[in-house]
Amino acid sequence: MRILLFACLMAMLCPMVKGQPTLQVDDQGSKSKAKQLPIDDAVEDHTILEKRLLPYPNQRESDILWKKRVWREIDTREKMNLVFRNPKMPLVSILNDAVLSGELQAYNAETDDFSIPLTKEELDQQLYEIDTVEVLNPITYDPEFQEIKNDFDPADVIRFRMKEVWYFDSNTSTMKVRIIGIAPLKDVYDDGGNYRYTLPMYWINYAQARAVLAKQAIQLAENDKKVMSWEDILEMRFFSSYITKESNTMDERLQDQYSGIDLLHQSEKIKNKIQNKEQDMWSY
Repeated sequence: MRILLFACLMAMLCPMVKGQPTLQVDDQGSKSKAKQLPIDDAVEDHTILEKRLLPYPNQRESDILWKKRVWREIDTREKMNLVFRNPKMPLVSILNDAVLSGELQAYNAETDDFSIPLTKEELDQQLYEIDTVEVLNPITYDPEFQEIKNDFDPADVIRFRMKEVWYFDSNTSTMKVRIIGIAPLKDVYDDGGNYRYTLPMYWINYAQARAVLAKQAIQLAENDKKVMSWEDILEMRFFSSYITKESNTMDERLQDQYSGIDLLHQSEKIKNKIQNKEQDMWSY
């Protein structure tokens, strides 16, 4: 009888306990009600987080009949590329955060073959500018010099450099492209504010970065429901760019041989040559 009475009492108490808010203990040992942030949408969107990253298909070397390495630049000021400058989370901030957290390895920009890993000190030099200012010692009132670290401004990165390989797969008789690496570019100015040159901050191996980029969502303007990952945007080539270099014997860039309108014409010529190569291969 006592057992039956105890079971009935517990059955009555369980819904009451379940309906009470969860309690948590803070650092001082006091209890407080757990707080949950409200949902800023009609429903929680887990599409990107639950999306499975598809691995690249196995590509046999013997099936590649032709290939060409190409370097291109993405200007984020172009209308199609404004997504790269998304104020909430621009692409350069995603890459920086992943590198700083150790999730991604950055490579020295002196070469683009990912042979020199970037050290923490070298990365700090790329992300932060050190200014030396004169201040007065509050005790002796003597002038002293202090170094001030300026925070990195994502708006300073207006272009990205991309390295890719175009190749003809005889197994499928199609032209394919594989992104190899991506590098944020930063303009360098002299003390007078005059532009000097453009410098890659670091190189990221794209194959290593795919898993990170696949979990980073970006919302497209025409439809709030249309959410894509950064991996989708790059793989589907939802960006505008221009070619700055193709593999050649002397390892020359287009700007080493051309300038002005001739530079743009040569860039377009290389693009058309690659597109027409697939038709040429079909003729053999």
